[in-house]
Amino acid sequence: MTDATGDQPGKSGPRGAKGPDELRRQIAETRRELGSTVEELAAKADVRGRARARAADLRDKAGALTVQLRSTAAQAGHTVQGRATKAGHTVQERAAKAGHTVQHRATRAGHELQDRASRAGHELQDRASRAGHELQDRASHVRHTTQDKVLEAGRTVEHQAPRPVRAAVRTSRRHPGLLLFCAAGVTAYAAWRILRYPK
Repeated sequence: MTDATGDQPGKSGPRGAKGPDELRRQIAETRRELGSTVEELAAKADVRGRARARAADLRDKAGALTVQLRSTAAQAGHTVQGRATKAGHTVQERAAKAGHTVQHRATRAGHELQDRASRAGHELQDRASRAGHELQDRASHVRHTTQDKVLEAGRTVEHQAPRPVRAAVRTSRRHPGLLLFCAAGVTAYAAWRILRYPK
C-alpha cells in the first residue's frame, strides 16, 4: 500500500516546510533517498528506465523544494524589510513630534521673556519719569524759596540801606535774576582776589 505521495509505505514524502532549516533537512533526506533508490534500481533488470523515472521524480521533488525554499526566503526578506520600514517611519514621526514640541516650548519661552522685558522697560520708564518730575518740582521749589529770600532780604536792606543802595534793591526786586547774576559776579571776584593775593 502506498501513501498520498505515491512512495513506498513507511517512507515520508515532502511536507510543507516550517522554515529554511526544515527545508534543508528535507532536501538532504531526499538526496539520501535518491542515492539508495538509484542503488536499488541498478540491481534490478530494467535499471535504466526505472533509474530515469526515479531520477526525474526526485529532480522534480528537489526543484519543488528549491522553489519553496526560495519563496520562503523571499517572504522572510519582505517581512523583515516591511518591519524595518515601519520602524523607520515610527522613529521619524517621533523625532518630528519631539522637534515640534521643542520648537513650541522655545517660542513660548521667547514670548514670555519678551513680555517680561517689555514690562520691566515700562516700569523703569515710569520710575524715571516720576523721578524727573520730582526733581523738577524740587528745583522749582528751591528757586521760588531762594527768590522769596532774596526779595525779603532786599526789602530789609531797602529800609536800612542808604538811598543808592535802595535804588539797586528796587531794581533787583523788579529783576531778581539780575540780582543773582550780580551776586554771583561779586562772589567770583572775591574768590579770585583771595586766590590771587593770598595772605
